[in-house]
Amino acid sequence: MPLFRYRAKDAQGRMVEGRVEASTLILAEAALKDRGYEIVLLGEVKRKFSLPTWERVKTRDLVIFARQLSVLIGANVPIVQSLRTVVRQTPSPVLNKILHQVADEVEAGARLSLAFAKHPKIFDEFFVNMIKAGETAGRLNEVLGYLADQKEKDYDLNSKIRGAMMYPAFIIFGMIVVGIILLVYIIPQLTSTLQEAGVELPLTTRLLIGASRAVKEYGWLMLIGLIALVAGLRYGLRNPEFRAGWDKNKLRLPVVGALFQRIYLARFSRSLNTLLAGGVDIVASLKGVGKVIGNAHYERLVRQTVREVEDGNSIITVFKDDPLVPAMISQMLSVGEETGQLSGILEKLTNFYTREVDNAVTDLVSVIEPLLMIAIGVGVGMIVASIILPMYRLSGQF
Repeated sequence: MPLFRYRAKDAQGRMVEGRVEASTLILAEAALKDRGYEIVLLGEVKRKFSLPTWERVKTRDLVIFARQLSVLIGANVPIVQSLRTVVRQTPSPVLNKILHQVADEVEAGARLSLAFAKHPKIFDEFFVNMIKAGETAGRLNEVLGYLADQKEKDYDLNSKIRGAMMYPAFIIFGMIVVGIILLVYIIPQLTSTLQEAGVELPLTTRLLIGASRAVKEYGWLMLIGLIALVAGLRYGLRNPEFRAGWDKNKLRLPVVGALFQRIYLARFSRSLNTLLAGGVDIVASLKGVGKVIGNAHYERLVRQTVREVEDGNSIITVFKDDPLVPAMISQMLSVGEETGQLSGILEKLTNFYTREVDNAVTDLVSVIEPLLMIAIGVGVGMIVASIILPMYRLSGQF
């Protein structure tokens, strides 16, 4: 996390110097103002090279943490004591360590939202904005409950998708492994036998032998090319323009493109509803939602919407002109905006698109399974024909 050096005046007018950690300059400035400092100088310190640290916390652990903290604060347990209690019940060593730091900072006088903001890899902007809104409105326990619900629903949705795709992925992986073993070990032995016999080979057999030779002689080159392709793609996705184009094309893919749209729109409506229900204003809510949708194209639309709303325009100004946003979204958001029931409309959209995702995943799996069976049957049939036919001709020579 970036480190900032500051020079400031404290409440007694004395000049103080020090360093503060924060994910951005604005958060560093806010942290110092919370301490009652009048900032004179604030600048980022360039750190020396260090190996990156791997911090990852399971969504399930975050859900349990938010739920437990919500219950404790709702029972009027002091926030520092609540954090210490949750720390003792947290199984994740990474989250345990971070919550220790958060508790220490809050005990030293920092706001909870700013303490969370120092760990952006664990607590994203959406999480921090929700906590900040809860602190401002005095509804921290309710906001933590909203956060737990939102993350739990996201976790359930992702689990359903992963579970549904597990079987097709396992079958495809098995086909690839069997194919490689066949091309590298079995086909070469058949080739030498047939070449010694001088039998005429059918086209499918010649293609199979050619593929076997290519894999044996140039397999290492293919592997390098595959690794280079994956590395190049990962590097390209760091570029905002490339990422936006990639994510936009994902939404246009046949069959799965509609599924992607529903997943991202369900995430958009649920996240925006959670922020609004937590007392965050519409502009800050849209800014927070843009970071958690997971699609650069929709994130760009949300950023443009933020500018439109700040200028006094409708929330649907950008959405209604984009072909990748269903007309129902714009119409329902317009109704919610006009009637002052935007949160209720978003909840209806969330429920609708969540059901649509469930149905789409079920339908996709029901289509993929027979297609895989057909592909396996055709592949096995071609391989068997390529092997049996020349062997039959060879036996006919005797």
